[in-house]
Amino acid sequence: MWGKKDKSMGVTSGGTTLISKSTELLGDVKFSGSLEIEGRVKGNIYAEDGADARVRIMEKGCVEGDICVPTVIINGEVQGDVHSAKHIELAAKAVVTGNVHYNMIEMVKGAQVNGSLLFTQPSSVKDDAKNAKKSTAKDSAVKEQAGLEAVANT
Repeated sequence: MWGKKDKSMGVTSGGTTLISKSTELLGDVKFSGSLEIEGRVKGNIYAEDGADARVRIMEKGCVEGDICVPTVIINGEVQGDVHSAKHIELAAKAVVTGNVHYNMIEMVKGAQVNGSLLFTQPSSVKDDAKNAKKSTAKDSAVKEQAGLEAVANT
């Protein structure tokens, strides 16, 4: 109902990892449990296969790369695509420059998305990312074939 938070969002199996405000991490991050980012990550963030993982980007946090995690909470900055198989929350100070692939989305007044909001059916996060890449390649092949047929018909 309105105003009630889903209690299950606060609990994940596994430990909590914190990237503090004075930390800059270069490279991809693969984790399970909960990841809280107050600093900067320059690389992609992935949850381990089958993990009930959650990433939370705090107000001063910044990610330069793609995020593929079941549950995502953003109140900072993300420069890259976000793939969430379960739930994504865009808080008031969220700024996403990239596409947001979601199953369930919660967006607060003030949040910004400079890209597309794309609904996806429930599945694993990696399947969403793979399907996005496959559909782009397939669309290119179809357009190329259509162009060849148009040239052949003239």
